[in-house]
Order: sequence, then C-alpha cells, then structure tokens
Amino acid sequence: MRFPNLPRLVLLLVLALATTLARAGNDYPLVLVHGFMGWGRDELLGFKYWGGFGDLQETLNRAGHRTYTGVVGPFASNWDRACELYAYLKGGTVDYGQAHAAVHGHARHGRTFPGLYSEWGTVDERGRARKIHLIGHSQGGQTVRVLTALLAQGAPAEIAATPAADRSPLFAGGHAWVHSVTTLAAPHDGTSFAVGIDRLLPFVRTSLLGLAALAGVQPDELLYDFKLEQWGLRRAPSEALADYFQRVEHSPIWRSRDISAWDLNPDGARELNRQFPAHLEVYYFSWGAAATVPVWPFDHQVPLPTLLPQLWASAVFIGAYTRDEPGHVRIDARWWENDGLVNTRSMAGPTLDSPDRIASGDGPPQRGVWNHRGTLAGWDHMDLVGIGTLREVGDWYLRLARSLADLPP
Repeated sequence: MRFPNLPRLVLLLVLALATTLARAGNDYPLVLVHGFMGWGRDELLGFKYWGGFGDLQETLNRAGHRTYTGVVGPFASNWDRACELYAYLKGGTVDYGQAHAAVHGHARHGRTFPGLYSEWGTVDERGRARKIHLIGHSQGGQTVRVLTALLAQGAPAEIAATPAADRSPLFAGGHAWVHSVTTLAAPHDGTSFAVGIDRLLPFVRTSLLGLAALAGVQPDELLYDFKLEQWGLRRAPSEALADYFQRVEHSPIWRSRDISAWDLNPDGARELNRQFPAHLEVYYFSWGAAATVPVWPFDHQVPLPTLLPQLWASAVFIGAYTRDEPGHVRIDARWWENDGLVNTRSMAGPTLDSPDRIASGDGPPQRGVWNHRGTLAGWDHMDLVGIGTLREVGDWYLRLARSLADLPP
C-alpha cells in the first residue's frame, strides 16, 4: 500500500507540533504593585512609581505584555493592602473583613472601584480561570504574598463572623487565580530600618519632600494620597500636605499592629510568614539588590557612591544595626548588607518561622517554592523601579515579562 502524501502529512504534523509548543506559555496579564510610600499613576503630576520620568507599564504594554498598575494604601498593613488590591482589580467596594475591622478598630469598608481587570478569575473559552502574574516591589512583595494566600486558603475568622451573602469572595478561599508571584527587593523577613517608628516617620516626611523635588513641584502641590479612610484620615481639599502629614503622624494608628510599620518590622514580618505560606500551584520568584560594601575593621556596610543620596542615612543605619533582645528577632551582621532600605538577606524569600522553601539559582522554575533568581549587585532600592537611576531598567522588565509568559499555563 502506498502513501503518496506521507511527506506532506509529516510536514503538517511537525508544523502543528511546533505551533503547539510555541503556545505552551501563557498570556496572563502582569500586575505591578508598589511598596511602602508608593503612589498611583494619577498622582505626583505624572511622575511614575514604576519608571519615574519613564513609564514601565507602557513599555511592557507596547511589547505585547498586557500590564496593569495596582494602587493600594502607601502606609496600610499588608492585610488591608491585599483587600484593596483585590477590589481595585476585580471591582467593588473594599471589604477589610468584619472580624479584622472589629479587632483593629477601623471601618470595615473602604473605597469603591470599577475594576481594572474585572474578568480576573472568570473562566475563558478553554475552561481555564483567567489568572494574573503579580509583581511586587518592596512592601508590595509582602502584599502580593498575602493576597495570593488569602485567595487560596481564605480567612476562617471572616467566614465564621460573616454570612456568605455579606462576605467578600476574597475570604472564601479556593481561588487559584494567581499564576506567579515575583518580588523585587521585598522585606520578606522585614527590614531593620523599621524597628523604630522614630526613624520611619521622619524618613517618610523627608522622602515626601524629596519626591516633590524629583517631580519638580512645591510640596503643597504634590498630589499624594495617604489612602487611610478606614482610619478616618481623609485629607481635606484645602489642607496643606505638611498639616495633613502632621495629623497622620500623630494618629494612634501607628500604635496599631494593623499598619505598615509593624509588617515591615522583622517581628511583624515573622507573623506574616506564619500566616501566609506559599501555595503549591503558584510560581514564586524573588530578586534581591545590594548597594553597600563592608569596611574594615568591623565589616559594617557603607553605601556605594552610586546609592541614591536620599537613602544614605538609612543604608548606614542598617549596615551597622544589631539587636539581641528576648522575644524579638535577632539582628546580627548577616543583616548588614542592604540596598538602602531593605536588608539583602530578607529578599530571597520568607525564612523567619516560615514553612516556605527557597531554591537559589537559575534552574527550571518550580511551583510552590521560592525561586530566588539572584542579587542585583550595585542596584539600590529605587533602581529596581527606575527612579533616580541611569540604568536601562525597561529591558530588564521585558526579560522578566518574557520569562513569566514562558511559564506553562
């Protein structure tokens, strides 16, 4: 029996196989999540958190990587930020949880959003859930971990306290809506700079003035939103930024554990690590940064000349700080290397009381473990988002986006 069309059939099969392999990746969108003190695209008169005078979101979109920028409270706790990010993406009114709000003494509901990606979590034509890739810088790395864990495992306290009809779907659990989590210079184990609020708040005040200078505006013209309505701290239309910040600074919220200052403290980060572990179906990636070097005779870390000047004082403090007190996380010389704001040892993944596993190197990515892709030597904390740097970070983000698109669906 003859098969005169066999070569043609073989060719068609090879082409079909090649097409299938080419499509083995995914087309899930990227969501960028800012860190402590971060801001949205419509704030700071167009000076972008993700790109500064550039625009990393649009760089990625133009290259065919659908990208959104999430906006959350710049000083809120990671629980509150996760609830805000969920509502910002999916649409609806922020629900911080009835039980959570009662414990911490703030309002249960926040702002209402139309939904940046309302299709998130719905089923596509192939019967698959529409997922996302979460990319978090600094505290944003903690936030995306909490959101991913809440979606997967739910919140038993909220389920017990609230009838299903009155409860945010975020707290129900069973939602495998996140395909990957990528953290950039994230304080997974906290940062020693946040051990004292007496250092953190002056840093915030000085940094806001620095942002105004970078954006080329006067401080009172700075369009910056603290997003603390759940605590009753909305800025009045005619209120000067300095007056508003003073009101925020003297608020009792800073004595709460439902605030960024606690989550960024190594003691608070240890609690987060216990509560929000990695999940088996998600890819986790981490990138570190280091912009300090040891000096003789004590090997304290000091800034490289290229470190952003606004970060020198914090880098010097982190580079020499130690603590050995009962009941607190021990901070020793292993914590000294830093990027100006976060200890480099904290960036690979959660280790303090965490069940998570960290796999270092550039091998094939594994689900459910932290794939630590390395430390960017000489990069400071803001280099990673393109602020105050001469680095071409756009190309770095394009390589990152391609690697995420190549992950199996």
